[in-house]
Amino acid sequence: MIRITRRRLPDAVGGRMAALSQDILAVEPARRVARARELWKATTVRNTVRQPLREVLAEMSPGREHCMYCGDNHGTDIDHFEPVSRSPLRTFDWLNHLLACSTCNSHGKRDAFPIDEAGRPLLIDPTTEDPFEHLFLSLTVGLYSPLTPKGGATIEVCGLNRPLLARGRMQALRVVILCLERWGTAYAADDRSAMDEAVLTVREQPFADVCQAMLRQAVAPGADNAFSLPAPLLPLLRSPELRAALLLI
Repeated sequence: MIRITRRRLPDAVGGRMAALSQDILAVEPARRVARARELWKATTVRNTVRQPLREVLAEMSPGREHCMYCGDNHGTDIDHFEPVSRSPLRTFDWLNHLLACSTCNSHGKRDAFPIDEAGRPLLIDPTTEDPFEHLFLSLTVGLYSPLTPKGGATIEVCGLNRPLLARGRMQALRVVILCLERWGTAYAADDRSAMDEAVLTVREQPFADVCQAMLRQAVAPGADNAFSLPAPLLPLLRSPELRAALLLI
């Protein structure tokens, strides 16, 4: 999971969503969830709201429209970060929408939305906060450890440590290392085309969190002694030019 920059919706879509929110607000509270779901599934809403909404979310997603939770699968679903069952008035709130794969959305997160004692969400919203403030990725085994209660809840609800995801992150690590080595060789030869190709390969890979974790851990205090990957990678990961090309948040 990495930080995502939220983009602006087209004005026409935003206006349509505001009108739909007013429609939900107009019904009695006991019927708002049902009304919200009815509107969300309506054919006209699919064409005028959901389709353009998904297009903007796809533009925001890392790589080839990857899921904003697991970073592995293709993002197919518009996820309501705060579920419709909990907050129907946020059904058409642009700030409440993320792009998710069907596994994370329908089989993992679903309607789960844990909160703390103060009523604050215990799930990470990658469009409003940096997930790396709550999660630490062990690069060699592909598993997350929580740094905060929010990190722990997100790992559990979103299934971020599923064995398949851990295996995928370890494979992504191997690909990124090869690309970084290629970039370093091309940089020494002033081969800009090969440098660009290496960067594009990394950026198009699933599991963008692997590269982003590498970039952060390489400059963390004590990295010279604690960095768990081959030492020759450290100078590359600290290169201002490479960091500018790959640091997504």
